[in-house]
Amino acid sequence: ELMRRAGVHHLPVLAAHGRLLGIVTREDIAAHWSGGPDEQSRRTVRTLIAGRRTPHVRPDDYLNTIAGAMLDCGSDAVPVLGEGGVLVGLITVRDVLEAVAGRGGAARPCADQVSGMFRLEPVLPQAPASA
Repeated sequence: ELMRRAGVHHLPVLAAHGRLLGIVTREDIAAHWSGGPDEQSRRTVRTLIAGRRTPHVRPDDYLNTIAGAMLDCGSDAVPVLGEGGVLVGLITVRDVLEAVAGRGGAARPCADQVSGMFRLEPVLPQAPASA
């Protein structure tokens, strides 16, 4: 639900101290979707990214390095890690294509940015408390 509302296909997953654990995609969720709401509410994000290597790039990496990282891991997005391994962004195939086409580099208007996509929000309603 969070991804749908934000209009994104990838969400970075961070540990409590800010270290990148992995990237969850819409495809990951669809591939693991089974059972009803009760079963899904017990499944953790960690199970979706378990055992997967998450390559990353640095802010100063060149486009060929970014494209190579995507090809090597078979992913259509790679996280950008800055000083101390802090997540500073996420580059998608669309970003790479825009750069190749000479359309990259312009900042998106603030209205297009989703500032709330990293807040923790319940996806399924809470069960009513028993009296």
